[in-house]
Amino acid sequence: MELLNEIQTTAFWIGLWQIILVNIVLSGDNAVVIALAARSLPPHQQGKAIFWGAGAAVVMRIILTIIAVEMLKWPWLKLIGAVLLLWIAVKLLVPEDGSDDIESSDNLWAAIKTILIADLVMSLDNVIGVAAAAKGSITLLILGLAISIPLVIFGATVLMKLMHRFPVIITIGAALLGWVAGDMAATDPVVKAWVDANAAWLHWAAPAAGAMLVVVLGKWIAARAAQQHEVVDLAAKEGGDETPRDQAMKVLVPVDGSDTSTRALDAVIRQLGLYKDVVEIHLLNVQHALPSRAAAHVPGDAVPDYHREQGLAELAQARLRLDAGRIAYQHHIGVGEAAEVIARYATEKGCDQIVMGTRGMGSVSNMLLGSVATQVIHLSPVPVLLVK
Repeated sequence: MELLNEIQTTAFWIGLWQIILVNIVLSGDNAVVIALAARSLPPHQQGKAIFWGAGAAVVMRIILTIIAVEMLKWPWLKLIGAVLLLWIAVKLLVPEDGSDDIESSDNLWAAIKTILIADLVMSLDNVIGVAAAAKGSITLLILGLAISIPLVIFGATVLMKLMHRFPVIITIGAALLGWVAGDMAATDPVVKAWVDANAAWLHWAAPAAGAMLVVVLGKWIAARAAQQHEVVDLAAKEGGDETPRDQAMKVLVPVDGSDTSTRALDAVIRQLGLYKDVVEIHLLNVQHALPSRAAAHVPGDAVPDYHREQGLAELAQARLRLDAGRIAYQHHIGVGEAAEVIARYATEKGCDQIVMGTRGMGSVSNMLLGSVATQVIHLSPVPVLLVK
């Protein structure tokens, strides 16, 4: 009866959605690290390594999260956890380079061990975030993990692409972590009685302040980091492109392997004869940088190789179309926030126009979803042509 009453409350369902979103946002990059750990295995063994390694890590994660839920009932631990969660949320918005730590292996059992270790080390963030969102309810915790973990394991690739295409999802996830951190701080046993008696407004003000702090600080650090690094072309050493022409009109076409980017490229191909000047087509694929929590567990040389492989795969269809039509082009692969990289690359290459596809939604929907095309229009001094 008590369980039924708990499920019928609004707080239960809000907490459930918080657990699901927190686990999805903090687990998407785990899939990249797992893929990198198994990339040296023969194809028929990669699936086994990922299944057993990730499966064992998930079991351990559930156990650790249940322990964390109980530990957060102790005095002071919620305050400490709130500080950790705020930093975790900020780092979610700040991509960094990788360092030497966990490497891929060409041995099945070694790869399974590597995946288990990598996932467990990275799961500290998940454990703290999910345990905080559960607010002491084991029922809520188990149900939230039961729903979100299968989504992460079986839909990791889709989730990563969705978060890459709509970066606002990452921002929302980071803000949610900040909100949960603020709520943790206001409900720690050390301060809860005083807050309830003298400053009940902190129960909503602290979470709101936590969410705002994370977004503002995270975006500020990320912007400063982006200004200090030029866009590195990971396709430069791959070669095979045409030599740039001095008097050509440069058109940049962002390509991510989707139907949307294909429509944009087709529009450029159809209009080639309408341009007064010679047209130089530049294809640009942007790979989402690994968050620092993931990059720290991947050898530095493996990350560019992984991004290059993924970028070339997403560029393949567009390159085939241009090769079939014997149309000269250059292709590039950048890493970072898609809109920022596109805008900066267009400026650095001296492009005259950016051609992008839209998903047929209204301007309000695109703005709310934080679509890349909408952000490019705001960021880039180069004119943007949108193709429906």
